[in-house]
Parts: sequence; C-alpha cells; structure tokens
Amino acid sequence: MSFDRAVLEGQAPEVAPLLLGAILTHDGVSVRITEVEAYVGDGVDPGSHAFRGKTRRNASMYGPPGHLYAYFTYGMHTCANIVCSPEGRPAGCLVRAGEVVEGLELARARRHTSKHDHDLARGPARLTVALGIQLGDNGADLNAPPFDLTLPDAPGAYLTGPRTGLSGPGGEDAFPWRFWLPGEPSVSPYKRHPKLGR
Repeated sequence: MSFDRAVLEGQAPEVAPLLLGAILTHDGVSVRITEVEAYVGDGVDPGSHAFRGKTRRNASMYGPPGHLYAYFTYGMHTCANIVCSPEGRPAGCLVRAGEVVEGLELARARRHTSKHDHDLARGPARLTVALGIQLGDNGADLNAPPFDLTLPDAPGAYLTGPRTGLSGPGGEDAFPWRFWLPGEPSVSPYKRHPKLGR
C-alpha cells in the first residue's frame, strides 16, 4: 500500500509523530514503528549527519521524502532513517524501535539472541536486523518493492523528550526530538550521554 509522499514534506520534528504507528515492511517482516528521532541538517541541528552540509555519506538525506537514509555506525551496525522535507533540504527520522507485526518467525531467526519478542526491534540496530535492512538499501524508495510504508490514518498520543545517546548540543533538552508511543514495551530505553552530565 503506497503512502502520500506530501505528508513527509514537513520538517522532521513535525513529521516524526506522524510515523508513530506506521507499518514498515521489508524482506518478509513488518514492524509497527513505536519510536523515532528527528534530525535536520544544514546548520540547524548539531546532532544531524548533515549539520555541516552534504557529503557522500549523507547524500540520501537531501533526496526526495519517503526514501531511506541508511548508514553504518560503530563499525558494525546499520541504522535506518525515513527522509522527509522537500528535496534539497536535508532531514530525516531515525527509526529507533518497533513491534514486529508480521514475519515473526523470520525476525526471531534474524535476531536469535532476543529473549522476548518485544526486544526483536527494540533499538535502531536491532530493528534493521529484524527487517533485513542493509547499508546497500541506502536511497531506496519506501513506496516501492521490496519496501512498503503504510502511514496511520491519524496520529495518536505520543511522548517526546531529548534524543538518546547523543553528546554535545544535539543531545541536550533544547532538542526534544525523540518521539515514542507511551506504554510500548518495544520502545528503547533512554540513555543520556555521559559527556552531557546530569
């Protein structure tokens, strides 16, 4: 089922809550998104990969909304972002966590170390493993196979707070750009970066 790309043309902090409850499907597994973080580039958001401008790594953030920005982190994990804002304005929403709603056995096989089903896609690296998303999927259209993104009919209740694990200004309370569905066991725990202090 396709989505209206125009819905994703707003700024990332406005689009992020609209993604909560959306169904992201890839390679036999579907996840209901329960947690996202918003990022805006070009000098606006010091936590964004595009804060200092366009590079080869972040080029997908400058592309049309509704595409995937995938990147490698810590030398071992792939993370997935949904690109938003009009083309040329770098912004994206990191998909931090979700609940597996289809393809549970396949997700369990990919995430065989998970002790509980709510941990299968709890955290951005676990989520990409459960969905089978790899770095080679960077730039993929989420409106075309093998991907599918189905947005909820209407936004529901959500909570917001600082983004998790970021050091420096991007992780402070001035950027309450982490959004999550309340009461969801699949939401990842908040971790304040040690460099930020209390």
